[in-house]
Amino acid sequence: MAVTAFPDEWLAQSLEGLITPELLQELRGKSDAGRTLWEALVAEKIATDAEIIDKLSHRFRLKIADVSKIDLAIREGVPEQLARRYRVLPLRLTDSFLELGTANPFDLDAEKALAFATAREIRLFLLAPSKISEKLDEMYKPEKAIDKLLEGMGDEEVLTTLRDTAAPEELNVSEADASQKPVVRLVDMIISEGILSRASDIHVEPEEGGVAVRYRIDGVLRQVMKIPRQAGLPLISRIKIMSSLDIADRLRPQDGRARVAVNGQPIDLRVSTLPAQLGEKVVIRILDSRATVKSLESLGLNPGEADAIKRLLENHEGILLVTGPTGSGKTTTLYSAINQIKSEGVNIVTVEDPVEYRMQGIVQVQVQEKAGLTFAAALRSILRQDPNVVLVGEIRDKETAQIAVQASLTGHLVLSTLHTNDAANAVTRLVDIGVEPYKIAASLRGVVAQRLMRKLCPTCKEVWMEAPPERLRRWIPAGTPLYRAAGCPDCAMTGYRGRFSILEILTMNPELERRIAAGEAADRVADAAKRGGMKSLWDSGLAHVTRGESTIEELTRVVDIPSDESGPYEEAPAPKRGSGSARVSGGAAALQSTPAPEAAPVSTHFDLLEETAAPVRRSGAHGEPASKVLLVDDEDSLRKVMRDLLERDGYAVTEARDGVQALDQVDRVGPDIIVLDLNLPGLDGYGVLSHLRSRPATANIPVIVLTAKGDEDNEVRVFELGADDFLTKPFRARALSARLEAVLGRRR
Repeated sequence: MAVTAFPDEWLAQSLEGLITPELLQELRGKSDAGRTLWEALVAEKIATDAEIIDKLSHRFRLKIADVSKIDLAIREGVPEQLARRYRVLPLRLTDSFLELGTANPFDLDAEKALAFATAREIRLFLLAPSKISEKLDEMYKPEKAIDKLLEGMGDEEVLTTLRDTAAPEELNVSEADASQKPVVRLVDMIISEGILSRASDIHVEPEEGGVAVRYRIDGVLRQVMKIPRQAGLPLISRIKIMSSLDIADRLRPQDGRARVAVNGQPIDLRVSTLPAQLGEKVVIRILDSRATVKSLESLGLNPGEADAIKRLLENHEGILLVTGPTGSGKTTTLYSAINQIKSEGVNIVTVEDPVEYRMQGIVQVQVQEKAGLTFAAALRSILRQDPNVVLVGEIRDKETAQIAVQASLTGHLVLSTLHTNDAANAVTRLVDIGVEPYKIAASLRGVVAQRLMRKLCPTCKEVWMEAPPERLRRWIPAGTPLYRAAGCPDCAMTGYRGRFSILEILTMNPELERRIAAGEAADRVADAAKRGGMKSLWDSGLAHVTRGESTIEELTRVVDIPSDESGPYEEAPAPKRGSGSARVSGGAAALQSTPAPEAAPVSTHFDLLEETAAPVRRSGAHGEPASKVLLVDDEDSLRKVMRDLLERDGYAVTEARDGVQALDQVDRVGPDIIVLDLNLPGLDGYGVLSHLRSRPATANIPVIVLTAKGDEDNEVRVFELGADDFLTKPFRARALSARLEAVLGRRR
């Protein structure tokens, strides 16, 4: 495919009779960089400007520019840099439109950029390139140095030079420009709003016609504003001044730091610049060094995951690695682990870049590579300080890895991070760095692979009425209530607020040690780990989805769908009524036998655990009618599962899906006991409970309240309103049956 030599080769087809394919090929061979076909035709005296304009105006019905009526005041509205960059001549500027003379009326980039910069409609008129250059010089009066530079050059040389110098002129923002009060206020506003919006990063990116500002909130980038280029470039220079970077050096990447305070709270900023085609891109990483270090329980882990990490932390020597991509919460998990084992009798030292959290009772070392204090050098010195536990921010090179392994083999517990996709590949990564497999097998105690998933906004989450995609159905138990992100002002219309961790925890065992020492591949190591009880990232995230904490879309955004041909629910045997090995998952009637060690039990609303005998039927003696239960819950699938379980236990069950229907059913049925969800559409559970207790006919009906809010205030409130018992979701099926029997027994 021939390379287009001219930026305006559309002229070749528009000037029929003047240009032949052979002539065009010849002109390509003679063309210089940046020269247009229009200029080449005029220079070779193949056509004149007037002839070209005449043909174009008739063919495309374009008007011809009248340069005798140029308003010089237009210089204030159209910057010289833009006019020269896009090779257009400003003719007239009004409140609603801008008239431009151009030799390329089909340059959409120029039209969009000028429309954005001037906030006006663009109207284009035909004008020869030579006339544009001449009038631009007259209008903007370039400095004498440029005049001398252009003396003796041809028109094409003139245009090339001006186009090449346009970008540096535009980017030449002085320190005084960047220190103007409006620019300072804009930068302060962008950073403070980002911090208050819970952003982890702020991206400032030059684009065509402006500078975009985006916040990364809960792991996803969101554009919050687009600033005109004239204001955006001083903004970038202001950020570089704040972080002690060289604003004159725009051709090399730079890294800097800054420290600010928002509402009296000190915040550390890491600033990184990257030269790009349209200017420097800046990324600001927000580090709240005084943020509260979380406990393992507060990371939103599945049942059993926090216990597995605690068991790994019981080791007094060895290496514990946390792996995952940048921004996956590795440092937060490590600090939570440190917080778990911190005590007066344990000497803990960390070496980090940067120190993201500040903790009392431990020694924290900041890497200073310019001063020679690298991870390896700091770690070597730390080992002479008699530490019990060493936290290395990241293992980046062979020297650091070897010192960490050596420390773990000589009686120290070493915690660190690696950048790998899963737990098993941490071994491969260490081998690639240069650590011998037998040393890894001897020193490694466990690997935690981690991702962060967004949590559904509790204010606006909605039940997802559609069936999951076909490729996902085998992973979702039939009837499991799934949710979708709706969006409300509380979550900035995203449907999500906050994040939680999903984990893959590899714990060493003799089989794993043998495989690693033998240098086996990562997939063989992963298979052995799964036989030892390791659950995948997909299993961990799926458990959160089936509990209604996040969505299928979020899970597939964070983790790849497993390539296994069968999901965990495809071959589940049909349960036997009253069987002691049945399990109900996700509030659905999907029951399966006790899983093998490698199967991941998915627990959502409640589980039916092992029973040693068939359940006792709750029907009355001597043929008396069974106790009547009214189930009030707006989740159809969950209500159906509870009904099946209670009817199996001998109860007569009636259902209601909202508060008004519940009160109607109370009058119709006269239930012996009510199981009442608090979160109901229209009249909520609090209102239903108040109505029941205020009417003499229903004041004595026992009520068991179901709620997802397990806090003390909520519990106290429902008992003050007259509830007989309180059960927090998720709950176990046998617990519900036991509560019903106990409450009815007390009432009898």
